[in-house]
Amino acid sequence: MLLRIISVTTAVAMLTAASLPETGPMPQPKPDSEQTQSPNELPIPAQKPEESGTGPLLQSKPDSGQTEEPSAAPIPAQKPETSETEPTEREMQGPPKPPPTVAAESDDEHQACLKELSAIGAVFKDTPRIDDGNGCGIDKPIALSEPLPDIKMKPEGTMRCEAALALAHWMKESVIPAAAAALKDNGRITTINQASTYICRLRNNATTGKISEHARGNAIDIASFTFENGETVGIEPRQEDPTLTGAFQRSASASACLYFTTVLDPNSDAAHETHFHLDVLKRNGEFRYCH
Repeated sequence: MLLRIISVTTAVAMLTAASLPETGPMPQPKPDSEQTQSPNELPIPAQKPEESGTGPLLQSKPDSGQTEEPSAAPIPAQKPETSETEPTEREMQGPPKPPPTVAAESDDEHQACLKELSAIGAVFKDTPRIDDGNGCGIDKPIALSEPLPDIKMKPEGTMRCEAALALAHWMKESVIPAAAAALKDNGRITTINQASTYICRLRNNATTGKISEHARGNAIDIASFTFENGETVGIEPRQEDPTLTGAFQRSASASACLYFTTVLDPNSDAAHETHFHLDVLKRNGEFRYCH
């Protein structure tokens, strides 16, 4: 009996031992790194984060960046030279100067005009150059207080000498003789009442358009004449006025075109119903506009 038990036990042991390789636990494999790379391949920790982008990037030097070669050392003096040299020069030179807005006058012509104006008996004084921008100004202005002896201009007018000389000749050669013929009872003319000489504005005080000749010192607006007896003859629409006053005004207006290149009177338009506009604007071919 004992012998049978031993034999059975021995047979069971042999059967069990024979099945162990098929049913027993498999040995643990080596780590994955050994299966995914060859034994001779060593990991390169610094490459994988930069190439794959899945791990933390290495901190780069603050001044190197990705657009500059690592070996290029910064040159602090270069950037100020390329980015700051021109502004520094502009600061030294100042901002660009705007183009001149006032036409220069010939010294010789101006002195010749002043000499003739003095010879005719006008009272005036030189004043500082005017440049109000936007094309307004006079290179060599004068302040005219009397175009002829004992004939006042009220108020005193600022203009170019050429305009003052034209006014003086017109008064002496045309206006005074016409007044003496038509209005002799009033006595001589004592005052020219002007409405405008130099002023920086556009034509007819408009908000758009061409600059006025007043803004260049070339123009004079005359509102009225005052006579020795105190009578004042105002400039107004007199085209159909049959009186001697009407004749005087029409005569003065017509003769003005002999001295001025532009003459506008109350018959011209609504903007000139209360004065003569007289200017010395130079046009091609000595063309004149008188209306």
